[in-house]
Amino acid sequence: MNNLAWLESLSPWPRDGFGIDRMRALLSALGDPQAGLPAVHVVGTNGKSTTTRMVEELLRDAGLRVGAYLSPHVRSWAERVRVDGAEPDLETALAAVRPAAERFEATQFEALTAAAFVAFREAEVEAAVVEAGLGGRHDATNVLDETRVVVLTNVSLEHTDVLGSTREAIAAEKLAVVHPGCTVVLGEPEWEPLARAAGAGTVLVRAGGSGSLALATAEEFLGREVDPGVLDRVMLPGRLERRPGEMRDGAHNVEGIRWLVEHLPADDYTIMASILADKDVDGMLGGLAALGRRFVACRSSNDRALPADELARRASAFFRVVEPEPDPHAALALAHRLGEPVLVTGSLYLLADLERPT
Repeated sequence: MNNLAWLESLSPWPRDGFGIDRMRALLSALGDPQAGLPAVHVVGTNGKSTTTRMVEELLRDAGLRVGAYLSPHVRSWAERVRVDGAEPDLETALAAVRPAAERFEATQFEALTAAAFVAFREAEVEAAVVEAGLGGRHDATNVLDETRVVVLTNVSLEHTDVLGSTREAIAAEKLAVVHPGCTVVLGEPEWEPLARAAGAGTVLVRAGGSGSLALATAEEFLGREVDPGVLDRVMLPGRLERRPGEMRDGAHNVEGIRWLVEHLPADDYTIMASILADKDVDGMLGGLAALGRRFVACRSSNDRALPADELARRASAFFRVVEPEPDPHAALALAHRLGEPVLVTGSLYLLADLERPT
């Protein structure tokens, strides 16, 4: 089995609960590739990947050799690891971590995170911009020992079984990655007391989305101003991605849908979506109803995705025309027949499914 196939075969969820002890043991066996790496740690609910990519580009434009780590991916696993603006040889990085990862029974995310740190060490990056996967305190990325800036994009209810049942509890879990004295950049002002309680030396609040957060973060990291024009060239697959006759955006919760409604060009869209069962499904459908009258319900390959028939049943309360079609490729073709432009949304897993050949 090649290394990418091996990665895909790993469990995405830990069998014995969340924590970083196994991750620390894995990295120790690899010579602690993350040690001493000047870092920006990006946590939050929405906008983490966009913020990560923006900070990466700003630091690169300032002359640094930068590594970036993002999740999830849309087109390929290699999207998640970037070195100096490009995707490194992920097979080689995975080969370096595989023996130790197998010995410690690492999860999929732990193995990939370790591979990213190995790739950063091999490339001798001068800065790493690292997006957390789930939460912060128990996330596999919470092993960085030289974090200079933590970014908390925003907080909404998600993964409440792991992170807590209130926004305050979730924010505290995410801000647990703060190192004493480091700078914290917040997209929402209400978390300043929690950031200071976590040990932040400086707290900056920057409303206005990923661009504002990224500019403040890069300037704090560098100690000087940066050129905001660099942000115009940052593009991510599945984030307001234009294609012929369609738009694709992986908005996967109510706040993501709200942002999408505010930023999408006005039109009468045919909406094609898959939604995970543990999300606020009706809240998301209600938000999407502002964008169009036609809805195609499908099901992504994620085990937590609602069956297409169930999603269609719930969507019928919000849309005039509702069609269930479980297969993503067939659902996309149906949506185009119902009327363009088509909006594909609800899950980054769905967008990844569409990138796979039929």
